[in-house]
Amino acid sequence: MESNQNFLQSLGASLGRLAQRLWAGIDAYIKADTRRAAIIGGIIVLLVLSFIIRAPQPHVSLKAEPILAGGPSWFTNSLLTTFVVDIILLLVAFLATRNMKLVPSGLQNVMEAIIEYLYGLAESVAGRAAATYFPWAATIFLFVLVSNYTGLIPGVGSIGYYHNEAAVEHAVNADSQLAMAGGKLILAKPIAAEEATAEHAEFVPFFRAPSADLNVTFALAIATMVMVQVHGVRALGGKYFKKFWNTSGHGFMKGINIFVGILELVSELSRILSFAFRLFGNIFAGEVVLATMAFLITFLVPIPFYLLEVLVGAVQALVFAMLSLVFFSMATISHEHSEEHH
Repeated sequence: MESNQNFLQSLGASLGRLAQRLWAGIDAYIKADTRRAAIIGGIIVLLVLSFIIRAPQPHVSLKAEPILAGGPSWFTNSLLTTFVVDIILLLVAFLATRNMKLVPSGLQNVMEAIIEYLYGLAESVAGRAAATYFPWAATIFLFVLVSNYTGLIPGVGSIGYYHNEAAVEHAVNADSQLAMAGGKLILAKPIAAEEATAEHAEFVPFFRAPSADLNVTFALAIATMVMVQVHGVRALGGKYFKKFWNTSGHGFMKGINIFVGILELVSELSRILSFAFRLFGNIFAGEVVLATMAFLITFLVPIPFYLLEVLVGAVQALVFAMLSLVFFSMATISHEHSEEHH
């Protein structure tokens, strides 16, 4: 018994000396560089708080949700955010041009720098025709850029409300269904209407980034490809459609030209899919990654992913605008001219 007491006393003394040395080392480290120590201490505190203060479970929905319970299904959170984006762009245009000066400053200077940079890119792609295509391409760039960045604003996609109507409707209308559990098929019964409480309610955010809604990206893609056809007809007239149905040539070459025309038509349609899914996929996936990282570790760790999404948002807007310019330019090139050139 006495030996145990001596052992505990010596262990306590050793731990006490170790604690004193550790505290002395921390104190010396803090005094050596107070600013650096404060930063490291803040990081440690935030990482510890990440396991205490947890972000809500990520809300992932491929489709935009109607924000008015019992209201029109077309009035979705992405449409509301689209209106907000339009208002922001109109407000910026008004503020940047209401008091224009020969020597720009402030917002006018920023917007002129952006427009000048975009026009330089347009000239490098479309040459002398840049003035014709630039208004559409610049508008697309600014709209997509602001739309992408709305998804990075705190609260967008995470502030909303729960409504129970979807759960009740499902409970009333759904029949018993087969489900797999433990490797066996079981008969799963729907939730009774009176049991469909807040636990089964659906979360509906008030705002959703327009670029994260496939309806919006498809609308942009279709509108852009329609303008491609418009510019092609303006430049070439009726001859423009010959690239989709070319019966020139004889024998085997005639069949080849018809087949190439069909490929051109398929290519035009596939560009709509490429436009829409590229923008939607990048923005939607980025939002899911940010929400997931914040759910796992609330503070600090999501910051690099947030900065990456800032870059991705700008790149995707620029890619959409530049591809539009490329397609506009390609549409105005005569098929016969390109064949002669080759």
